[in-house]
Amino acid sequence: MKNVIIGLLLIPLSFVTSAASWKVTNDGSNVNFISVKKGDIAEIHHFKTIVGTLNDKGEFELSVALASVDTSIEIRDERMGSLLFEVDKYPKLTLTAKVDPKLLSSINVGEVKVATIEGVVDLHGIKVSLPFTVSIAKLSDTNLLVASVMPVIVNSDSFELTEGIEKLREIAGLSAISKAVPVSFILNLKK
Repeated sequence: MKNVIIGLLLIPLSFVTSAASWKVTNDGSNVNFISVKKGDIAEIHHFKTIVGTLNDKGEFELSVALASVDTSIEIRDERMGSLLFEVDKYPKLTLTAKVDPKLLSSINVGEVKVATIEGVVDLHGIKVSLPFTVSIAKLSDTNLLVASVMPVIVNSDSFELTEGIEKLREIAGLSAISKAVPVSFILNLKK
């Protein structure tokens, strides 16, 4: 009888566990972008610190610490933080989106689905709605892998970053730095 009572008491706990939020793991995730200078020199950069959640209502939020930009050159990281992103005023980029809970519940373990999700990017004090085509793989009941199917092109004018790009160009003595930047990502979410 004691085991039955304990079992009945644990039933509500199992519902809470199944409805728990998914959390983006920083170690298994990556947000990167490609910059192009002098017309044809492309370089890949990424951010070292990202956090995010996806709740049972399908509300997704991702936060990227802009000071964690990693270009493999320390002085360039500092300049991007201060001159381009202005991390003292705007320390993070956030992406919010609404994911249909039915979409998530329809994916079985081992399956992959592709979906286009509208997200709102908040960067440099400006919010812009962008479509994200993503691949969602359910690795287990407690592990999702979400990756961009194609890069999202972020234009500096959309977020008032063109002045910062121009400052970087001048300091580095470059003829040009592209104002359109492809961004891609892979996000590992766990319960």
